[in-house]
Amino acid sequence: MSKHTIVVCDHIHEDGLNILQNTEDINYVYAADIDKVALLDVIKDADVAITRSSTDVDEKFLNAATNLKAIIRAGVGYDNVDMEGCSKRGIIAMNVPTANTIAAVELTMAHMLSCMRKFPYAHNQLKQDRIWKREDWYGNELYGKKLGVIGFGNIGHRVALRAKSFEMDVVTYDPYIPSTKATDLGINYTTNFDDILACDIITIHTPKNQETLDMIGEEEIAKMKDGVILINCARGGLYNEEALVNNLKSGKIAMAGIDVFKKEPAIDHPLLDLDNVTVTAHLGANTKESQKKIATQAAENAIESARGIAYPNALNLPIDESKIPTFVKPYIELTQKMAYLAAQTDKSAIRSISVCAHGDIKEYLDSLSTFATVGALTASSDAAEINYVNAKFIAEEKGIKFDTCEVNHCTGYSNKVTIKITTEKGVNTISGTVFDEDVQRIVELNGFDFDIEPKGKLIIMRNTDVPGVIGEVGKLLGDNKINISDFRLARGKDSALAVILVDESINHKVLDQIKTLEAAIAVAYAEV
Repeated sequence: MSKHTIVVCDHIHEDGLNILQNTEDINYVYAADIDKVALLDVIKDADVAITRSSTDVDEKFLNAATNLKAIIRAGVGYDNVDMEGCSKRGIIAMNVPTANTIAAVELTMAHMLSCMRKFPYAHNQLKQDRIWKREDWYGNELYGKKLGVIGFGNIGHRVALRAKSFEMDVVTYDPYIPSTKATDLGINYTTNFDDILACDIITIHTPKNQETLDMIGEEEIAKMKDGVILINCARGGLYNEEALVNNLKSGKIAMAGIDVFKKEPAIDHPLLDLDNVTVTAHLGANTKESQKKIATQAAENAIESARGIAYPNALNLPIDESKIPTFVKPYIELTQKMAYLAAQTDKSAIRSISVCAHGDIKEYLDSLSTFATVGALTASSDAAEINYVNAKFIAEEKGIKFDTCEVNHCTGYSNKVTIKITTEKGVNTISGTVFDEDVQRIVELNGFDFDIEPKGKLIIMRNTDVPGVIGEVGKLLGDNKINISDFRLARGKDSALAVILVDESINHKVLDQIKTLEAAIAVAYAEV
């Protein structure tokens, strides 16, 4: 078995390292403890690299990494990654944007409460100065206050929900989401930014780009009510820091809770000299739970990208992810996985690839088609040649036809994507949807209804619907020391379809044994 080399350049939680160590087709190299000059020699053999903020993915790094196909930034920010340099070299750059979601949400609420009750200062007076003066610390309650939430993504909407539990009046501004995403949760939605500026408390949860840099400055603060409280646990520079200091000094802004700064480390920042600011040193992701999630997701994403299966949260694809709603991204990843799976079940030459969509997701059929093509060709072609830019060109050279369609009626699902891959031997169809924002599921496979996570080692067996099949398959796999972790069975009029999730890879010998079973009609094996 050929192995993919993944180099870990910076320290991550041991759970992520264990995943890499225990994956049989991965050659795992730990390089977090060597100096960055020596790293350049190690990185030359890497298919995928995992980094954090300690490693600059700059020109020297990229020139040394001659075999690199993908890089995983284990965290949200990617300021230390030369995105243009990666794109020019065909390297897919990814981050892990949701693993620290809960940590960042809870830190936001901590800053909000600290600003309202001035906990750090009350704590210091008693703990450090040993002074008991309750009359110095009359704060305010969150109850009944109006909170403005700028940005209603993974973090913003969770902050809003927690604020609702404090019985606050919450309004959000986010031009990139449908209003129903907020209103369905009981959150007020506005397209007028002045509605946000009129709030008692304002918290910002947007990415940092040209549109959001210095989003709140002198002009915006002038429109705010006197005594407003501002919170920033997102990215430094979203609030103009000079305006923030000036208005904290004047009292226009009563308090500010700041976790991030435009330039870090910010040990000499003027905000640190003010007594109406609560500050932390960019601790949004600093929980044990989030560090574990960041490491495990980074490891899993690295393995998927090394295999060419999927590139979760890719930052330099030929689509502008900042212009698509958050709900679309898991569908894009799911579509590629489904096409990859469908192509593996029939390894003959592909004649056509069709993508059909129902619901709001159908507006993104062009993007879905691109990802389906990458998935299908990765399974059927030389994966090293395939990327998101050239996939359709290569497919056209092979004579593969493309088709997309919108489905207006679909029972049971608000959004659904169906891939149909026609080959020289036949047709394979697979449908999927996403639950709870990012829970990907295959719901139909060649006409049979299922509920399967698109992940793992899968035996797909169509058989006559007769007694004893499950027992025969289980015994055969047991005799070959192969453990079954899940067994899903769907029944049709004349036959049944089984999807068997196993812990070990299946070789041709075992697959041929299954095919010899009297009830077997068709047997395939796939890894996703």
